[in-house]
Amino acid sequence: MVSSILGLKQKRETLLLYLCCCLFPGRNRMDITSSLKSLLLAIRQYRDSRTAQHAAQLHKQVEGISHLEFDRLLSSAHFLPTECVSGLVELAGNPNTSPALTSAIISLLAQLGNDDASREILHKGYNLTSTLAAVIHCHSSTPGEPLVLQCLQVLQKLTYSTHSFQFTSYIQELIAFLLTNIQSQNEEILVHCLALMANLCRDNPSVQSHIKSMDNVRRFYRTLFNLMAHNSLTVVIFALSIVASLTLNEKFFDAQNIHQTFQLVFNIMVNGNGSLTMKYAVNVLVDLLKSSRIVDYLTKYQHLSACVSQVLGLLHCEDPDSAATVLELLLAMCCVPGLRSQLCDVVFRPARPKLRVAAHGEGAGGRKPVCGLALVQWLSSPVEGAEKCLLQTLQLLNELLEESLGAERVSESVLNFVEMLLPVVLGLLKGPVQEQGDAHLRKHFQRVTHISTLLLTLCCVEATRSMVSSQVSAQLCLSQVEILLSCCHSYSSLTCLSPVSSKDLSQLCAEALLKTLELMSKLRQQVKDMETSFYRILQDQRTVTPLALALTSQTREQVQTGLSLLLEATPLPDFPLSILGESMAANNALQRQAELSAKRVAVQEAPPPKTNGSMMDVSKGYGSMNNLVEKIQAGLELQEQTKDPSLSEVIDVYEQKLAGFASKESRLQELLEAKALALSQADRLIAEYRLQRAQAEAEARKLAGLLKDTERRREDLQGELSNQVLEMERAKADMKLLLQHKDRLQKDSEEHQVLKGAYNALLNRFNETERLLKEVQAAHMSLNKQNDALKKDHKMLQQQKDRITSTLQEREEEIKSLQSDLKNKNSDITGLHAELRSKEEELKLEEQKRRDLEETVDLLRKELSKTEQARKDASIKASSLELQKDQLEVKLKQKEEELNKNSAMIAMIHSLSSGKLKGNVNLSL
Repeated sequence: MVSSILGLKQKRETLLLYLCCCLFPGRNRMDITSSLKSLLLAIRQYRDSRTAQHAAQLHKQVEGISHLEFDRLLSSAHFLPTECVSGLVELAGNPNTSPALTSAIISLLAQLGNDDASREILHKGYNLTSTLAAVIHCHSSTPGEPLVLQCLQVLQKLTYSTHSFQFTSYIQELIAFLLTNIQSQNEEILVHCLALMANLCRDNPSVQSHIKSMDNVRRFYRTLFNLMAHNSLTVVIFALSIVASLTLNEKFFDAQNIHQTFQLVFNIMVNGNGSLTMKYAVNVLVDLLKSSRIVDYLTKYQHLSACVSQVLGLLHCEDPDSAATVLELLLAMCCVPGLRSQLCDVVFRPARPKLRVAAHGEGAGGRKPVCGLALVQWLSSPVEGAEKCLLQTLQLLNELLEESLGAERVSESVLNFVEMLLPVVLGLLKGPVQEQGDAHLRKHFQRVTHISTLLLTLCCVEATRSMVSSQVSAQLCLSQVEILLSCCHSYSSLTCLSPVSSKDLSQLCAEALLKTLELMSKLRQQVKDMETSFYRILQDQRTVTPLALALTSQTREQVQTGLSLLLEATPLPDFPLSILGESMAANNALQRQAELSAKRVAVQEAPPPKTNGSMMDVSKGYGSMNNLVEKIQAGLELQEQTKDPSLSEVIDVYEQKLAGFASKESRLQELLEAKALALSQADRLIAEYRLQRAQAEAEARKLAGLLKDTERRREDLQGELSNQVLEMERAKADMKLLLQHKDRLQKDSEEHQVLKGAYNALLNRFNETERLLKEVQAAHMSLNKQNDALKKDHKMLQQQKDRITSTLQEREEEIKSLQSDLKNKNSDITGLHAELRSKEEELKLEEQKRRDLEETVDLLRKELSKTEQARKDASIKASSLELQKDQLEVKLKQKEEELNKNSAMIAMIHSLSSGKLKGNVNLSL
């Protein structure tokens, strides 16, 4: 028994070691694995026995693991890291844990949450927010303690941009603690309390309503207004963020103070000391843009262009976090129609600012190309972690160019900017390396999607389309499509579920592929060999999977893109339309299964049972009984005041009656609880019955579909079985022929043995040799006939080849003639255009002749469109004829190889027959 337990423990440790080795590749994975195992052991020992030795050992393990380098530890759901983090969170929330150990644990947890995904897991999965709030509540009497400050700092990171925040344990106490310390203006923790309060109030209606319902909310507002005059810009922006979150819908910002608010926010954004202040300033402005009334004020703000130019000047820094914050603000401003046009004017035609927002910004605002170049530099920035800025820049440029190119007249500055932008954008299209991991592939797919979207926006206008067509080659698009197709083939698990925030690689790859094909469709007439490459890619079977995904998608844009590509691909001869239908059916089936599973989950989450009418009546009866008891007690008190000696007997009677009522009440209470339990069980059984019925109906529909599929497959198998029976009969006939041939061969061998035994009989040998000679001659004659037949076949194949080559030459001549006709038509069109210009000059006096000429031009244009359609059909026919030519050449080569084999056999037979004749002559002599 002990040996089996030790064996299971050893297997478990081996499994944990394997999981951690898979999770932490690199040189230090063994160190991390052993450290995590030691940490888990120390946590369990300290949990079982809270001694000083175990506490010191755990503290040592926590400090030791904090010095290791690990990435995305919380992103996996493996046993070892999950148990370690759960144990650490539990020990940190325990009030019996020493402050030093709690501080070490919190610092380690803060180090684990070094990215957004890990912070979200700590916030939602491990409920670290409530744990830290509990720690703060335990030490609320000493707010200046380092442990409280550390908890506030970690909470500030955890709750930043957390929009789905729910009330859990100790959250209300945490809000009360923050309010108290903000109102007392404790300088040691004031900044952290304001930042945490700003995070809790932003986009959290439950927290906002809780704060507004408190008694001291007016005093809190006055404190915030006083803090707006603080010397620190960080304190000012934190206070303004809280005020904006609490009073955004209460018309606090009006025409009198809104312009001062805009000036304050932009000044803090430009002059703030650090990226944290800039982030909160951007959040305040983004929150203000959610109100249409404030948007109207901002569009009328006279210094908006100067402030935006100064904000764009912040993009010249090398900090990707600050740049991403600025780009987030610009994207939010692009969503507002009135601000979008003004932002285009600043980026493409920046003017000198009228307001000195920053001391260093005057020169940046005066140089006109700086704003556009600030965006372009982040497209080719070598700074680490700039991928998010690159995608945001591409999205921002797409929005701005869409607005600028949609105007009636495109300005020269926009065209110059596009000319400068195109080489930088096309330089980003580099194929990913598969060994670099899924993260690199995800970034590449998103990059290709945004770049293709930007190029499609540039193709909407003729001037920018010519620039794109002059710099985009068919080979570049084809190489990108081949890379994306190979990735789609490797990640073939495409689904048609509803889109989520974290898309899988196959979804991103399909989206990038469709955008690239749409770009090729736009440029196929302007770029050389683009049309041929586009039609060849559409006929590739690998294109079916992403196209089916787009056609069955829930996004309107993807469906429209898929339909446009399907319209182009349907007339092609080798387009796999049946495979596309099967793929679409599979996607629809997956979507139905996902919806059915979602419905099952919704049914399982049944609401609590409702109370019945009889239960309400019983509760009313209990209320009336309680009122009666209260009245009796009041009457007894009055009677006790009168001190009547005859009341003792009455009191005894009433006490007996009250005891009876109490017993009845207890029995009724038990009966009520039994009824409530029975009702809850009945409701649960009804919910289970409905769920089972829905599952049974779904399974019945599924079985009906399977039955239909089985019947159809049975019919197909019946046809295949009949074909197999026919083939078996043919095989039996062939077997009979082979057996007969085997018998003949056995007879020949026996004759050969007889001839060997009668070797000394020369006369018999002579007769036998003569007979064999006649047989060989007959075989030679038959082989000569076969040779003649093969020669005839060769001549026929040669004639067929000549006919095919002649038809191909005729087709080529027809293509040349069509091309010459097309050139003639083009020359005629140019001539007619020249005549049209001359006629337009003359037709100012003759109106009737001008109308006739316009009708003639319309007819010629229709003929031109027909000619272009004919050219397109001829190109498709030529491609199919070339394919047929290749197939015929392969067949001809096969026939020639068979003919060579037959000629070799004839030569061998000739040599054998000549050798036998010489031997016979020698024997006769």
